[in-house]
Amino acid sequence: MAARTQLSFATCNLYNLNEPGKAIYTDKDGWSQAEYDRKIDWMSAALQIDRADVFGFQELWHRASLASAFSAAGLASKYRLLVPSGHAGQRIVCAAAVRKEILHGDPEWITAFPSDFRLTSGGDDAQSTGITVNVTTFSRPVLHFQIRPRSDGRLISVYVAHLKSKLPTKIYREPWYEKAKHSKHREGLGAAIATIRRTAEAAALRMILTEELKGTDRPVVVLGDLNDGQHSNTLNILTGQPNYLLSGLSVGGSDVGLYTAGTLQEYRSLSDVYYTHVHQNFRESLDHILVSQEFYDNSKKRLWAFRGMTISNDHLNIDDHKAMGTSDHGIVRAQFEYRPAKTA
Repeated sequence: MAARTQLSFATCNLYNLNEPGKAIYTDKDGWSQAEYDRKIDWMSAALQIDRADVFGFQELWHRASLASAFSAAGLASKYRLLVPSGHAGQRIVCAAAVRKEILHGDPEWITAFPSDFRLTSGGDDAQSTGITVNVTTFSRPVLHFQIRPRSDGRLISVYVAHLKSKLPTKIYREPWYEKAKHSKHREGLGAAIATIRRTAEAAALRMILTEELKGTDRPVVVLGDLNDGQHSNTLNILTGQPNYLLSGLSVGGSDVGLYTAGTLQEYRSLSDVYYTHVHQNFRESLDHILVSQEFYDNSKKRLWAFRGMTISNDHLNIDDHKAMGTSDHGIVRAQFEYRPAKTA
């Protein structure tokens, strides 16, 4: 294997990519053949443009659909698709495509939270009542795998995640729901439940990441539709809010912190305005690439230096993604260059 000097990652929500005619949630008919063909055309063109070494995907319903996109792009021979065995339209999953020469070992999908995960408190002051959150699994299993881009280099651990969306949970399906009492509060209560679930998932993933990062000097990358903004509490939990040093000295870094590609790009750009999703004319960034200190320019343990981030999002100006075959999320891509700090 050649000693790579460039390495790129991308994350993309596939917007319910499934084979034509197969059910998607309560839509029993799913995509028509024409709609499916447009999705494959758009996705194959996007793959050709971005050509990352590692793609992380969300909302994949069927392995064959992703394989069709890579075949249409002329890239099938270059990548190994990481999709659960027998995945054929049963549910949405996180998936990935990795250049064959850098993939190391087999992938795993993590469904259960760590066995010692707890969100329980009796209240930390006299005015706070107790709280218990009983969430024990990821609503979308987290994909984990490893790559080795350099034969003389370290393994890099990659996670692909899709956290609970901001859409309010449909509480009217719950046995305790009473229309007379709860109907006017349905949106607020449902949004609170969705936020609690997303927060629990972020905390559980943070536990997994901390176990891998702490005291190991192991490079880690998280790719995903995290359904929250760069400065949200969800992202703060996941990243650990490390300090960003603006000096050129390689003296920074955080043992367990993760750095957002969005912030790294802001320090290279004349503008910090970018977005990956539009909802009711509100533009925000829900899709993220998070990296450990081994990818942070000003870290004393830097191995890979940040080259830049791009976002493909012109298609978000189209309202009807079903008709046009586009995703309802932008594609985020981050490029790195092998340039170890002298102290690494």
